[in-house]
Amino acid sequence: MCATVLVVEDDPKQAELIRRYLVREGHAATVVHDGRTAIDEARRSRPDLLVLDVMLPRVDGLDVCRVLRAESDVPVLMLTARATEDDLLLGLDLGADDYMTKPYSPRELMARIRVLLRRAAKTPAPTVLEVGGLVVDPGKHTVRADGREIDCTPAEFRILEALAAEPDRVFTREQVLERLHGFGGYVSLRTIDVHVKNLRKKIEKDPRRPERLVTVFGIGYKMAARP
Repeated sequence: MCATVLVVEDDPKQAELIRRYLVREGHAATVVHDGRTAIDEARRSRPDLLVLDVMLPRVDGLDVCRVLRAESDVPVLMLTARATEDDLLLGLDLGADDYMTKPYSPRELMARIRVLLRRAAKTPAPTVLEVGGLVVDPGKHTVRADGREIDCTPAEFRILEALAAEPDRVFTREQVLERLHGFGGYVSLRTIDVHVKNLRKKIEKDPRRPERLVTVFGIGYKMAARP
């Protein structure tokens, strides 16, 4: 598939390398070198995917991710020299869909990009899932909770779709991880916990006392059929 990709990287050599690999695979690539320009360009061109460095001038990559995630569900692949678990989880908490630490293999980067683009492609589905006031529409890639439209990252949407398709079924965290296969290279059980925490903030009346996305202690999570 041909996609439009916005590359945000302040190192001109790295940015050009990524751009060349993208063009080689048939994609249209735009390169910018600072966070402020990245926000403006993403709003203007509405790319299919964002390759986003963390360390940027003017506005850093984490803030860029935070701003754009509030406005769209564009897949975000972050590049960082920060390799600690807390840094990676912070990026995921802000809505990044994948992370790569520097130095990285350009071939692996392209493989990750292909996976994110496939996952984000909107494939029409005949069944709208309705569970106790929560409506998940796979065809339109939308979520509503009690009539309110909910903004979800692609990974969050996939979790909701899987759980809403089988109300009251208990999924282990490992089974949820399987549903997210291909969403990111840095995937752990803590990653699932971060996504669930973010989803509860969006779909629960009281995230501290969830009634929809329920923890089954010692096992995993389920979508309650009647919250």
